[in-house]
Amino acid sequence: MSKSTEIDWEAFHDKVKKASNSAARETNVELAGEMSSIVHLTQMEIQEIFPEKSEMEDFAELMKIVKSSTHTNQKVNNIVQNSEKFSKVVVSLLSKII
Repeated sequence: MSKSTEIDWEAFHDKVKKASNSAARETNVELAGEMSSIVHLTQMEIQEIFPEKSEMEDFAELMKIVKSSTHTNQKVNNIVQNSEKFSKVVVSLLSKII
C-alpha cells in the first residue's frame, strides 16, 4: 500500500481563493469591456460604477429593458417589477452623473 499524502488545507484554501479572485477580476474586466461598447461610458468607468459582477449583470438587464422595442408602459412595468434589483444600479449611475 502507498502512503497517503497529507493535504495542507490552509494552503489549498488560499490557492483556491486566489484563483477565484483572479477569475472574478478577469470576468469583471471582460463584462465592462462589453458594456462600454454599447454605452457612453468607458470600460474603467463601468468598473468603477459597478465593481461587482452581479451589479454589471443587473445593469445589463436594465439596459436590455430600456433598449427593447416594447412600449414605454411595458418597460416601466418591467423595471418596477425588478425595482429592488435595479435600485442599486440607478443609485450608482446617478452618483456618477451628479
